[in-house]
Amino acid sequence: MRTAILAMAEFIAMSAGLFVHTDDILVVTWKLVSASSATTAGERGYSPYGPSPAGILTYTGDGRVSAMISYGGRKPLSLGGGALALQAEQAEAFKTFMAYAGRYTLNSDKVIHHIEISSIQNYVGKDLVRSVKFQGDQIILLTPPTPVNGKIQTVELIWQRLPAGS
Repeated sequence: MRTAILAMAEFIAMSAGLFVHTDDILVVTWKLVSASSATTAGERGYSPYGPSPAGILTYTGDGRVSAMISYGGRKPLSLGGGALALQAEQAEAFKTFMAYAGRYTLNSDKVIHHIEISSIQNYVGKDLVRSVKFQGDQIILLTPPTPVNGKIQTVELIWQRLPAGS
């Protein structure tokens, strides 16, 4: 009986999101340092987000993740932006910025982002699996081999831990 009560309490706590990731090394905000790609043959590719991309990746203690990446060299929209901008400018702005959010799971050397909302609608309801390597105040996330521009490639993202309050 006692075991059943403990199991039920654990189930309720998990359902309510009461278990936190306080010992999780990911729980912090990270800033994108670099992004690069490579083919399965080891051939180094281009920067998948253009020169000097910017990005923020946040993991919270209650198991949430949000990610935003802006390609380097983005231009401001004309006519004040928004609905007044030309369709071609809006399309370019969409093409050069991505964002998503959801829950995450850390399992040893893999982090899985369970996508709930995304600027790329095809990601919603999907799991994005990344290999993760910790190096001091940096993490390196590596995608599985994926077709990019007609070649099978992996994308490596290096993130730097942001100091608290920055």
